[in-house]
Amino acid sequence: MTDDETLRFYADHAAAYALHRTRPSGGQLDAFLAALSKGARVLELGCGNGMDAAHMLALGFDVDATDGTPALMAEAQKRIGGAARLMLFDDLEAEAGYDGVWACACLLHVEAASLPDILARVRRALRPGGIFVASFKGGAGEGRDQLGRYYNYPSAEALDAAYRAAGWTDITLKTKLGSGYDALPTEWFWISARREPTPPA
Repeated sequence: MTDDETLRFYADHAAAYALHRTRPSGGQLDAFLAALSKGARVLELGCGNGMDAAHMLALGFDVDATDGTPALMAEAQKRIGGAARLMLFDDLEAEAGYDGVWACACLLHVEAASLPDILARVRRALRPGGIFVASFKGGAGEGRDQLGRYYNYPSAEALDAAYRAAGWTDITLKTKLGSGYDALPTEWFWISARREPTPPA
């Protein structure tokens, strides 16, 4: 589910990685929050240094910030305290516990074959009608970057298919050019989806 070599990278470089991110995720995060009710319960996957979680908390959201690397979780706790906890993606067992799930640049490390299962776990964790936003590095199939980190590198079509296989609705994918910790030009896929609302009685 989660690649050991990738986890080791973040464990070994947690302090430097935490310093790399100096501001919240911007327009994508703001759009996600605008789709939620005031004070909504949000699960953040891969919270890193806690920058996005701190932004959400400051706006009054009820945030459960998680990361799979103890060293990064510790970096997040420096910023947001007890709101950060350790959790791997495949440890997510919640059922209808959140109004939204935010996963910025983290599910791109899930093995491609395991991605539908993780997407299904996220869907189960949301309440009916809940919204899920995640970002991925686009590509033509899984591999490692120059730092040794594993990426699933999906195409837009493969990503859409993985979401549909996990039962998501209202799937929207947008492309944005940018970069990351490696400072290389990157095609980012931002994808939003919903758990279907409960049908009226």
